[in-house]
Amino acid sequence: MRSTCKKIFSFALAAVMALSLAACGSDSSSADNQTTPQPQEETTPPTETGAAAPESSEEGSAEDAGKVLVVYYSASGHTEAVANYIAQATGGDLFEITPAEPYTDDDLNWTDENSRVTLEHEDESLRDVELTTTQVENWDSYDTVFLGYPIWWGIAAWPVDGFVEANDFTGKTVIPFCTSSSSGLGQSGELLSELAGTGDWQEGQRFRSSASQEDVSEWVDSLGLSAS
Repeated sequence: MRSTCKKIFSFALAAVMALSLAACGSDSSSADNQTTPQPQEETTPPTETGAAAPESSEEGSAEDAGKVLVVYYSASGHTEAVANYIAQATGGDLFEITPAEPYTDDDLNWTDENSRVTLEHEDESLRDVELTTTQVENWDSYDTVFLGYPIWWGIAAWPVDGFVEANDFTGKTVIPFCTSSSSGLGQSGELLSELAGTGDWQEGQRFRSSASQEDVSEWVDSLGLSAS
């Protein structure tokens, strides 16, 4: 009987020790889970509040086009109309070349051998036309210059010459345009380019005296310029 009791006591003691060891193992595992760092998934840092948004490519293209200036001399209003259409299409500024002594209708009567314009045509020394001003405010800020004029005897109306000679076109793209009832642009742009001596002069365009805004806008669009 005594031997049986000892065996029962031994089994009970062994069971208690086993339970104690299991509890310790469980506590140790829990502690490890609490203290061992877990791998974190990489994430993209959030955008800071108030951070500037990147500039769009469209805004960059508009800036690359630079400022546009439309310079013109108009004897009868036809070149002025085209110049205004170009300014509207490009968002450019306007500058009118104005003779100190304006040409009257009689002065422009090329069929009269004694008219001012006829005498100037016959005698080149008379073509040095004084202008009210040749200075354009903020001239250096313009990258593209449209230069307009009527055609007189196959060349640019000579009041334009004084403006071209007085200004430095270095670094500027120059696009001539003219108005005439029949004559083409001819060598007028090339002659003005030679007179200027600076600038990147383009081929240019001739418009009929009654050119429409649609005609002018289509031409401007074909040049690939953006409004500034």
